[in-house]
Amino acid sequence: MTEKQYNECVNLYADNVYRFIFKNLRHEEDARDVVQSAFEKMWRNRDAVKNEKSKSYLFTVAYNQMIDHIRKVKRISLTEDFSETSNGINYQPATDAQRALQEALDRLNEIQRSLVMLKDYEGYSYEEIGTITGLNESQVRVYLHRARLTLRNYLVSRENVI
Repeated sequence: MTEKQYNECVNLYADNVYRFIFKNLRHEEDARDVVQSAFEKMWRNRDAVKNEKSKSYLFTVAYNQMIDHIRKVKRISLTEDFSETSNGINYQPATDAQRALQEALDRLNEIQRSLVMLKDYEGYSYEEIGTITGLNESQVRVYLHRARLTLRNYLVSRENVI
């Protein structure tokens, strides 16, 4: 990958990678750090990255960086509770439906939430998601199906019906 191709990759995919990571982490600074480290790793390995595979490589690196970050945060017991308003973003869902959907997504584990985000928010194919997450296509389908069942069951339960 040349410097020009790298810069094109940054211009094309930076917003999508950030959106994906932010939706999972829900913390602006952490998302920026993860995305920046993914682009940095891609820059260091640009000679080994083929231009046509740059998108999947970038999302794979960002996904792995995000998982590492989540694991690190879980190991460190934080006494301060970070709310959506304390991270500089005044995030308020516009509707009850959005709030219910966010609560449902919060019930999923990291892998399930990532699969839902990659497939339903970002529009990746099962094959691309498998490449990004390191799962085979069958695992992606099964985990995604289970995640969607969990979402559906939560969203249609009596206490969550709007």
